[in-house]
Amino acid sequence: MISAGDFRNGMTIELDNGIYQIIEFQHVKPGKGAAFVRTKLKNVINGGVVERTFRPTEKCPQARIDRKDMQYLYSDGDLYHFMDVDTYDQIALNEETVGDALKFVKENEMCKICSHNGNVFSVEPPLFVELEITETEPGFKGDTATGANKPATVETGASVNVPLFVNIGDKIKIDTRTGEYLSRV
Repeated sequence: MISAGDFRNGMTIELDNGIYQIIEFQHVKPGKGAAFVRTKLKNVINGGVVERTFRPTEKCPQARIDRKDMQYLYSDGDLYHFMDVDTYDQIALNEETVGDALKFVKENEMCKICSHNGNVFSVEPPLFVELEITETEPGFKGDTATGANKPATVETGASVNVPLFVNIGDKIKIDTRTGEYLSRV
């Protein structure tokens, strides 16, 4: 159990039959009345954000989130298969659990599988991936000085905005959190 006075950003707590991560917290001491803790909480299962206030002495259980490195093997229909590289155990996750996490992930790459009490609720891709451009319009000479972007399709099928000098066959580095082009490789 953790008291509201000990809240920190990034902590996960169990509250109202849900698991929440503390995005922001603020200790408020009004001139009149008792102090309280104002928080902004993100539901780690569905991504919803709620604001809630606590008395500093209020206690709630701290949630234990397990993050395990697993290798993404393949998808067949709406199931995505992952393997633990230490024990060779395999699990299959449905499309709802995976969401857009594998948009930039190729087969045989490592991902983090997040679970609480054995129930998997999300997949975290690597922060940066290197992918090859499979389709884009050619850039024209002289256009590179404007800093303009053009759409491109990478080998996983995802679409990314890239600078005009990037061509088909180039390998690029992508930030998976934002989906932005970082550099050529």
